[in-house]
Amino acid sequence: MKLQVDRERCIGAGMCALTAPDVFDQDDEDGRVVPLTLVPTAAQEAVVREAVRACPSGALTISDE
Repeated sequence: MKLQVDRERCIGAGMCALTAPDVFDQDDEDGRVVPLTLVPTAAQEAVVREAVRACPSGALTISDE
């Protein structure tokens, strides 16, 4: 799994950071998503998929590589 983050599309809702805090954080200045990794571990995959679904702006996408 590979994660793609579009910070320009992000609206700073924080659903990703709430859902998967080991994978996502928020920028202190603008509240936009900050990925902590772009290649989640196998143990993180389910929660990352949930965070992608929860993102209201569609700023997160995943590819299965």
